[in-house]
Amino acid sequence: MPKGLRAVPRAVWALGFVSMFMDVSSEMIHSLLPVFLVSSLGASTVLVGLIEGISETTVAITKVFSGWLSDRLGRRKLLAVIGYGLAAATKPVFPLAASPMQVLGARVVDRFAKGMRGAPRDALIADITPKALTGAAFGLRQSLDTVGAVGGPLLAMGLMVLLSGHIRAVFAWAVVPGAIAVLLLLFGVEEPDRAETRAEARAPIRWAEVRGMGAGVWTVVAVGVVFTLARFSEAFLVLRAQNVGLPVGLVPLIMVVMNVVYASVSAPVGSLSDRIGRRALLAAGLAVLVAADLVLALFASVPGALAGAALWGLHLGLTQGLFSALIADAAPARLRGTAFGVFNLATGVALLAASALAGEVWDHAGPAATFLTGGGLALATLLAVAAVAARSRPRVE
Repeated sequence: MPKGLRAVPRAVWALGFVSMFMDVSSEMIHSLLPVFLVSSLGASTVLVGLIEGISETTVAITKVFSGWLSDRLGRRKLLAVIGYGLAAATKPVFPLAASPMQVLGARVVDRFAKGMRGAPRDALIADITPKALTGAAFGLRQSLDTVGAVGGPLLAMGLMVLLSGHIRAVFAWAVVPGAIAVLLLLFGVEEPDRAETRAEARAPIRWAEVRGMGAGVWTVVAVGVVFTLARFSEAFLVLRAQNVGLPVGLVPLIMVVMNVVYASVSAPVGSLSDRIGRRALLAAGLAVLVAADLVLALFASVPGALAGAALWGLHLGLTQGLFSALIADAAPARLRGTAFGVFNLATGVALLAASALAGEVWDHAGPAATFLTGGGLALATLLAVAAVAARSRPRVE
């Protein structure tokens, strides 16, 4: 039997390419959006942090209900199509926005769409992937998604040159890859029959049922929240790049560097975690986040910002796909969508808090203090997790 990525089901590859094209679309906008908000629409960095935090919390809340609904209906692809389709439909709003509040509205709807598709898509991957390949499947999906996160800023930079720095025109072109993603999902992914699982689902969503997902799921949720509290939105990487002197037309380069590393690391880390376990890799990712924050804080230069972004991408590659694999490992099959939704709700609230704090620190104490604060939180988290692991030796693999 073929090993690793070669054995991952074709539908997982297709879902990875769907994520890739939608991320190209989203990152064409997101890589320039913080600069657009601050320089063109007059937003403060506090407002940028709040917009990002509120947007990501919207994703998290929506994932709870979309995940449960996918368990209830047994129709994961349907919800994914609705989510990707709605996201594609929001893209024309960004080039027309005339105020930060309009951007917030568009971001919230776009993130609602992401929440609608995220948990059902991840649960679908878990449904169609053999257990021994869970890490490889989620690592592959994350890697392809991140390839899109590289392609989006690169396209944005190229279009900024071709369109003489017209950010709104760049935003308008983001419609195209979004439409490709929806078409690929419609015609390239088939959902397995889950009639038996649908028959087991209960009509109301009950706290007892959620609580009964098992200690393993709740352990992963708790660890994910702690990790997320130590990490704020990548929008602050973009602002740091501009702050240290990177020209506006080249600002997306910061996301390119971050996501090249992220994409390169995610798939092999996922496969490696299937063989050696996930805990040590997660701890390594947290240590790398400390290093990233220190570099971004102490080296106020373009090379320093790029190096910090690369380390940030390494942190993401070492952690994000593994959390999805851990949820898939721990959750009962009939509650996978709900489990992914609960995990994303908890970590989304944590991201809102972290991003709001980062915006406040940035406005009152400056960029270096923001990243030093993040590094301190990441270091405290790493020490706390290490102490708990040494005392109780919990099984998260």
